[in-house]
Amino acid sequence: MNPTDPTDRPEAQVGISVNGESRAVPTGLTLDLLVASLTTARGGVAAAVNEAVVPRGQWAATTLGAGDRVEVLTAVQGG
Repeated sequence: MNPTDPTDRPEAQVGISVNGESRAVPTGLTLDLLVASLTTARGGVAAAVNEAVVPRGQWAATTLGAGDRVEVLTAVQGG
């Protein structure tokens, strides 16, 4: 168990899909905490829940539920 990872807690959990992979997360987990556990990037990050893009300003108010499909994308520079 990692006490600094909000998705790694022994409380009640629900199953979601994150970038196509099944994952158990704590009941009541918000999108902002999930994204923070996946990337340290501050900018260039987009998130969608059940194929609907969620504006960054709504991440903290977006609670994830059982069966949700979450996609988190980060912009990568390159040529």
